[in-house]
Amino acid sequence: LSGNARNCFLTGNPDSYRNFAGKGLRCLLDVPSAEVYRNAHHSSGRFCSQSSQPLGEKIPSVQISSVGQLPHHFPAWNIQIIRSFHTSPSLQAAPVPLFWIFVKPAQKLFAIILGRSIRKWWKALPPNKRELFKESARKNKWKILLGVSSLGVVFVMFYFTHLEETPITGRTRLMVFGKEHFKELSQMEYDMWMELFKSQMLPETDAGYQVVETIVGHLSESNKDIPQISALKWVIHVVDEPAVNAFVLPNGQVFVFTGLLDAVSDIHQLSFILGHEIAHAVLEHAVKKASLVHLLDFLSLIFLTMIWAICPRDSLAVVGQWIQSKLQEFMFDRPYSRTLEAEADKVGLQFAAKACVDVRASSVFWQQMELAEAIEGQPKLPEWLSTHPSHENRAEHLDRLIPEALKIRESCNCPSLSGPDPRLIFRLNMQRLLEMAEGRETPNSTKQDPSKPKLDFPHT
Repeated sequence: LSGNARNCFLTGNPDSYRNFAGKGLRCLLDVPSAEVYRNAHHSSGRFCSQSSQPLGEKIPSVQISSVGQLPHHFPAWNIQIIRSFHTSPSLQAAPVPLFWIFVKPAQKLFAIILGRSIRKWWKALPPNKRELFKESARKNKWKILLGVSSLGVVFVMFYFTHLEETPITGRTRLMVFGKEHFKELSQMEYDMWMELFKSQMLPETDAGYQVVETIVGHLSESNKDIPQISALKWVIHVVDEPAVNAFVLPNGQVFVFTGLLDAVSDIHQLSFILGHEIAHAVLEHAVKKASLVHLLDFLSLIFLTMIWAICPRDSLAVVGQWIQSKLQEFMFDRPYSRTLEAEADKVGLQFAAKACVDVRASSVFWQQMELAEAIEGQPKLPEWLSTHPSHENRAEHLDRLIPEALKIRESCNCPSLSGPDPRLIFRLNMQRLLEMAEGRETPNSTKQDPSKPKLDFPHT
């Protein structure tokens, strides 16, 4: 598995394996869909809204094939492999009102100065005054406890009075900032991205742009019964950039990189990914993440002051501050980001199901990403180090959600899915690929060549 292996993933055609050794790894994942989009139709119901036109009929110029593949304009998996597929850029993941952007560093600086001043004041006190201060604290311990408890009650009241219900999922969420702040910030961020990518924007006549525009329009039309979707105007931007990435700003601006168009196998996978991104915007994950970050930053100021007041030297205080920031990041920030990604996967899969997408292809995409990284020899980092779930866990999570999504799809009177399950195709192809890889190894070889990456796919 070397050379052209990095430019390949698997095909659903059994005959392709016979030509594997002779022609190299020039293959494409073929996910049969029985003209799902071409014949798709909807009916009003508990999950569905009336769609004006099936997706396959909306883009005749792009020539989507009868198996639902992307046009040949997109050379599948001729991509630059990156460590992980990030569907939310850092600026979009946790925006905060501009006021707090400038105030937060000042708050930390104030906490450091305050803690350091307390430490110096305590060291400068004569021993007799220190004993008097301790004695006074012991005598008034109940008053001090009452004051601290009052602050705790105020904090709890603030928390519970700022809880709201998440659209669609019904989960409670903390909302510290008003949505009007993020409308202005979204516009500023949009202007920033447009300035950054102004020379890389594909025109509306490009085939890739038309595919994305049609899929987003079909998803929004099929889910127009959701107020948060029908209220937004979805604007498409396709960026000529090899990174496998896509994101949607809270104001409905959709950005898709051509690297993603090359990475997906068909319109079903692309529809799920765009549904995932739309779910981020509909569920207002940017506001939720910013609210949590703001709350944690406020609490961290108390601990930051204590660290600088207790540590005997500045060097130890710096180490304590770094440890505190890392604990906050890995115990709260990143797990919460992974939770939001899992929630967007679930809701995005529902959006795709209502649009008559073959939702089974969703987990195959992440298995393909796992395969690509293994072929490239990318190291597998622990999930707790990432803001996104691992490819393996993401595929397993989607597999658990697919039965429910298929029921939603059936309730929308979508045409039945004929042909084999794309997940089964991928597993069989993986088995064949591994068998052929083992057959090409030297029989007497007992050690693996370190120049060749080892394939390990627990999920498949």
